[in-house]
Amino acid sequence: MLNKVGSGNRAMALKLVLLVPLLMLLSGCASSEKWGWYVISPTTPQGRINIEFLLSGVGWTVALTVCCVLLSIALGFVLYLPCLSPKRWVQMVNRVLVELFRSIPPLVSILWVYYGLPVLTGWDLNPFMSGLVALSLYGAAFMAEIYRGGVQSIEKGQFEAADSLALSTYDKMRYVIFPQALRRSLPAMGNQFVILLKMSSLVSVIGLSEVVRRANELSVTEYRPLEIYTFLVLEYLVLVLLLSAGVRWIERRLGADEQSMSRLNQ
Repeated sequence: MLNKVGSGNRAMALKLVLLVPLLMLLSGCASSEKWGWYVISPTTPQGRINIEFLLSGVGWTVALTVCCVLLSIALGFVLYLPCLSPKRWVQMVNRVLVELFRSIPPLVSILWVYYGLPVLTGWDLNPFMSGLVALSLYGAAFMAEIYRGGVQSIEKGQFEAADSLALSTYDKMRYVIFPQALRRSLPAMGNQFVILLKMSSLVSVIGLSEVVRRANELSVTEYRPLEIYTFLVLEYLVLVLLLSAGVRWIERRLGADEQSMSRLNQ
């Protein structure tokens, strides 16, 4: 009975969440003085130009996100490796670096890399590279923790079975432990990928012409921030949904492979 009441409350809350934005949209559309959808209307020449301008930043957003995801996966694994050492001082290297990178807000990291790193090293980094370095290090810290959690979730019997085969530590992790840990870590990794996608918007503060920067520039010239930022919301919604669908597809494929191997073993 309680379960039915709880599910009914959740359904009602979901309906309210969907209904409130719809009512706001309809009430806004009813007053032409408050809304100016002509700014991004595909039926007018100026609207099409504005839409093309807004969409032109998607390429930079996707490129930055993909590069950050790939680098964070690789750097996160490197950060995780000290955890495999039996020496405590080596394990402390992992803890110090992880806590350092994830304790600094991403926006602060982006500003420091863009303005501070050239002073220290003499490297003149453009906005894309600055954002890539800052967000990749931030994502790597969380990826290292995801790897650690995935490995720790593996049953003790798997380690004992690998030891009984006289496998080296490298072969044990590569062939037995890490493939299983990777499957279990995919949901958390997918969540981290979505976070990196949304955090790519922070790079607009140093001049990268991604979707947020484009929306800011168009809002200044058209004086219609509500309509333009609504279009920006839809852009991010589509990108996040596509990324989430891709991660779920990978989960299903790996899950199907794991089930096939289980049937073969039986």
